[in-house]
Amino acid sequence: MTAGKTLLDQDGVQLTVDHADAVATVTLTNPAKRNAQSPALWRALTEAGRLLPGSVRVVVLRGEGKSFSAGLDRQAFTPEGFDGEPSFLDLARGSDEALDAEIATYQEAFTWWRRNDIVSIAAVQGHAIGAGFQLALGCDVRVCADDAQFAMRETSLGLVPDLGGTHPLVSLVGYARALEICATGRFVGADEAERVGLANLVVPAAELGAAVEDLTAALLAAPRDAVVETKALLRGAVERTYEEQRIAERAAQARRLRDLAGLGE
Repeated sequence: MTAGKTLLDQDGVQLTVDHADAVATVTLTNPAKRNAQSPALWRALTEAGRLLPGSVRVVVLRGEGKSFSAGLDRQAFTPEGFDGEPSFLDLARGSDEALDAEIATYQEAFTWWRRNDIVSIAAVQGHAIGAGFQLALGCDVRVCADDAQFAMRETSLGLVPDLGGTHPLVSLVGYARALEICATGRFVGADEAERVGLANLVVPAAELGAAVEDLTAALLAAPRDAVVETKALLRGAVERTYEEQRIAERAAQARRLRDLAGLGE
């Protein structure tokens, strides 16, 4: 993406908008640590979602350097944790309510990408491990370089994936494969990711930016309201019965027809 207006640049996260404020790019900006994640970074990602102009239609998530994100910063597993943050031990010693609230706050950084008013694209190169994998899963679409490597390593640390990644993973690859990927912690390369539905597209690493640009342009070509309604239909399809989905389609189409006829609210 070409450089645009910068709305946020803090704690390893940069938010810029371009293309008449129709496209936002969220960049992880700590390549020296392979864009390792921390609670401060998660707060910055949450803030990026809050700062999105209403005109934004497509959000691209990318990481600087050789890796998309190598996951949680290993400092989290030290007794002292991060400066000014509760350590994992502190969290474990707290009340159930406090622990639940803290994890819920972390999850906010991973959930807003699925909003119906935007389409989010993760541009993944190199490693996307643990929290990095879950961040890519938080997006609607994943375009991957041919060197992309996904892994869910939480179970090897005695933990579970808790940043919103389990639902989209099962939806994309099915229960059995999701269990195998998570329980073994193995790497899923780009070719396999494309074959099993984790990656929408795999391209040579040098072509990743151009591929994302092409997809963004295609998404912007359709009328915004039609894309918003279609995304809402598709997101709700899993929870609806076939008949309920037919009803939802009719209601959505009625809104579109009335809007196109100038009769919308």
